[in-house]
Amino acid sequence: MANHTGFILAGFPGIAEKFDTPVSIALFLVYLVSLCSNGTVIALILCNQRLYQPMYVFILNLAISDLLFDTVTLPKIIAKYWFDDGSISFAGCIFQVFCAHFLGSFDSYILLLMAIDRYVAICKPLRYPSIITNRRTIILCCFFWLISAMIGLVIALLDSTIPFCGPNEIRSCYCTNTGVLSLACKDVSLLKGLIFGIAMFVLLLPLAFILFSYVVIIKVIISQTQSESRRRAFYTCATHLCVIGLYFFPRIFVYVANQLKLILNEDINVLILCLYTFVPHMANPIIYCLRTKEIRKTFKNLMKRRILMKTQHISVINAIAK
Repeated sequence: MANHTGFILAGFPGIAEKFDTPVSIALFLVYLVSLCSNGTVIALILCNQRLYQPMYVFILNLAISDLLFDTVTLPKIIAKYWFDDGSISFAGCIFQVFCAHFLGSFDSYILLLMAIDRYVAICKPLRYPSIITNRRTIILCCFFWLISAMIGLVIALLDSTIPFCGPNEIRSCYCTNTGVLSLACKDVSLLKGLIFGIAMFVLLLPLAFILFSYVVIIKVIISQTQSESRRRAFYTCATHLCVIGLYFFPRIFVYVANQLKLILNEDINVLILCLYTFVPHMANPIIYCLRTKEIRKTFKNLMKRRILMKTQHISVINAIAK
């Protein structure tokens, strides 16, 4: 492939063809769940002005980012299994690289902002309205959208300048920086080191503050709340930390393993990629949003209105028929 004509997505390269159908169905269900859950969260928040609060603004941005990521990556690999269409153009592949680092970086930063929001709400409740305002929330979200886009653009531009030759098969579910660099015709050790440094900055700095904030939050919960409230608070913190851990730690492990040139089974590598990418996207709406009282109330009211409108519509049709 001396010219940049395109690549082939291999998906799970080591599994037998008889497993292609279960794998494709699983990926389709993952996309369907992500589409429904994140789409529901976006619709509920946008349609209810009472939810125009900092916490829900963060959740809205997270849902938009996750939905965009899955829409850019999953339909293509599903098409590979369903229609034997695993080819992707060079521009399309670089676009996936851009989106993966752009939206992945933004998720990291938005989780940081959500941790700051919870830290201020629990540790400094009286000052929360003056510190975490809607205006500051929107400015911070826009700032991190911009920073994340610049990170994704830099990595995509670096990948687009390297020469490719020989095999053109990317052994993954979507175009990753690691997958693209593995096909380079020249030594890209310096480029790998640079991107590793960017990734560690994007991952470790937010993770350090997130863990610090939750340690402080747990100490405050232990010292100030009663047993029943403490139990609920611990459960909430535990679920948040599980999603955060699933997002950050496998990513860090994969980057470190690639940097140290540790050999991982290809299918295990792709499975880890899917776990830290797509599972949090399905879990985030449930963990951060759909379990909150205000969202559940909004959803119930919306369902009641729809049922009432449907009942009235049927009544009108029956009256006309009579």
